[in-house]
Amino acid sequence: MLDVDPTRIAQVISNLLNNAAKYTPAGGRIELSTELQGNEAVISVKDNGDGIAPEMTSKIFELFTQAGKELDRSHGGLGIGLAISKQLVEMHGGAIKVASEGVGKGSVFTFHLPISEAQDTTENGDVSSNNAVASTHRILVVDDNVDGADMLSTLLEISGHEVTTAYDGFEALKVAPIFKPELVFLDIGLPGMNGYEVAQKLLADTSINKPILVALTGWGASDDKQRAQDVGFDYHFTKPIEITKIEQLLNSIWNKTDN
Repeated sequence: MLDVDPTRIAQVISNLLNNAAKYTPAGGRIELSTELQGNEAVISVKDNGDGIAPEMTSKIFELFTQAGKELDRSHGGLGIGLAISKQLVEMHGGAIKVASEGVGKGSVFTFHLPISEAQDTTENGDVSSNNAVASTHRILVVDDNVDGADMLSTLLEISGHEVTTAYDGFEALKVAPIFKPELVFLDIGLPGMNGYEVAQKLLADTSINKPILVALTGWGASDDKQRAQDVGFDYHFTKPIEITKIEQLLNSIWNKTDN
């Protein structure tokens, strides 16, 4: 027995199977296997498809960077499924890894989940999750990197928050008065209107209670951080950022505001 959210674990398996199918030519072979190793369930998806270059295996699960050209497997990038899968597995106390002998030699994605030692059930008999969110908050994600924005939004939704996504500053300024976000993850390098300008307009909008502003940017020099602070950003993160750091930030913020 596993103490997990079955929908999310099914999503992980589906992501891995879809990834294998995408990079395995017609006539290839894909294997899904499970086994018990000590106190862990081990699920593997193996294919004999395109394989992965050695320098790519350490980057393949990274947030915001997995869809770049440096990770192109001749099919236009990896999408966001692998990074989401990693976060889902880790949220359940597990771990995921990839192995490949190189380009053209297939790959194996394997994830481990701990076996449940005690079954806590609800009145309906459903296994309860240890990852329940104490409170839900409204978060706006603004980023012109569609894959990055969608992935961050998905992960925040998985954590139980209400999330809206905008892919440029103009769209963000349209949805903010309606959505009224409590927190905004805002990319600085937006087209047409940069994140600094968007932040100033958000803070000047009297129809919105002043949201917490978090800058997400590729520029991490001290001058960049100071400029963000001067504009009104509360926090500044340089991409790529690990979801664990985002979770730590949110826990810190909400523990202050909810108490």
